[in-house]
Amino acid sequence: MGVALVDRSGRELSLTREGRDLADALSAGFGSIARTVESLTGADADRPLQITTTPSFAAHWLMPRLSDFRQAHPDIDIMIDPTPQVTRLEPGGLDIAIRYGTGHWPGLDAHLLFRSPIVAVAAPDLVRDRQVSEPADLIGLPWLQEYGTNEASDWLRKRGVCKDREGGLTQVPGNLLLDGLRNGYGVAVTVHDWVCQDIAAGRLLELFRDEGEAGYYIVTRPGPLRPNARAFAAWLRRQAALATGMK
Repeated sequence: MGVALVDRSGRELSLTREGRDLADALSAGFGSIARTVESLTGADADRPLQITTTPSFAAHWLMPRLSDFRQAHPDIDIMIDPTPQVTRLEPGGLDIAIRYGTGHWPGLDAHLLFRSPIVAVAAPDLVRDRQVSEPADLIGLPWLQEYGTNEASDWLRKRGVCKDREGGLTQVPGNLLLDGLRNGYGVAVTVHDWVCQDIAAGRLLELFRDEGEAGYYIVTRPGPLRPNARAFAAWLRRQAALATGMK
């Protein structure tokens, strides 16, 4: 090919950038062939449906609705991996990822579920009489952040706030973030849908909002999905349409 695919300079062989690009393309191509063969022959019919998503999405959106899918498809076994880490979609492994972003993940197919702004929120008692007119006014307060992410730091840095947070940072699992916010343990940057009811009820204050184009997406490898995954993806879209219609 006229390019180096392997770096032999160290004690162990490693792929060059061109080698990784080729490996990714081959993996996607052969993976698509393998999935098609499995689908045609039914070889993967008994394999549990494997879903990865963030702990926040699993706790606030997926789990409250999952009984509806169970009733419609009692024969489909499901494995849900709630993790803030972006997990690689490999053939024979994870079927569907549900991730927040703008839908641009190279080499993967992404279909929008719903859009939701990012908001900075805090309990009223935490902010009290503090004047908050710009993000820099928040650095004196404690912060909460979902464990394994950099949401708070990234949000402040993108708004030109490079000073250290004077109130410190507490990282918690995504399913505990809302409890921490309600109890006044800190400011947090999160998806508006997760806190809209608390904002409406006055339990939380919306301090800043970023509309943007981001949202939650169904992310899969290119090529046909096996029947169980197709059924789950279709169910996700129906649930998102119902939720959007009720807003």
